[in-house]
Amino acid sequence: MSRVAKNPVLVPSGVEVNLDANEISFKGPLGSLKQSLKGDIKVVRDGDSLLCTATSSSKQADAMSGTVRALMANMVKGVSTGFERKLTLVGVGYRAQAAGDTLNLTLGFSHPVAYVMPAGVQVTTPTQTEIVLKGADKQRIGQVAAEIRAFREPEPYKGKGVRYSDEVVILKETKKK
Repeated sequence: MSRVAKNPVLVPSGVEVNLDANEISFKGPLGSLKQSLKGDIKVVRDGDSLLCTATSSSKQADAMSGTVRALMANMVKGVSTGFERKLTLVGVGYRAQAAGDTLNLTLGFSHPVAYVMPAGVQVTTPTQTEIVLKGADKQRIGQVAAEIRAFREPEPYKGKGVRYSDEVVILKETKKK
């Protein structure tokens, strides 16, 4: 059995769990998420916890039991407390402004960049150089953050660009004559 799958997923009060044969869904104060269950994975509810087990002894089923357990834990956390990702703009004239479900970016191009947020992701800009993404789906938050960062990745000489707030950019030394 996978070491990750041995730990049960604790379901806090206020989160509803719906177990079907092929799907598990969670509903909480911040929304609802669902995950399909394929293959040799069985999810059992034991009071206020969920346990994920592999029904066959194959390596694939063992690995997937740990993966499904981690996905369930992320969904429980997402619908109860939510996820947050922060981005920082570094560079002269680089600005961000949230307007409804659109993020307007000025990143030194000849044109402004308008990024429309997908459903389930809220964006705020506390300052002109900070972007905060919030939502219940961890994968979607990470994907949106990666797409925003891809507009202008941090360059290695001055460090200008869009970076995660906890990202460390190692600067290269410039060429000497």
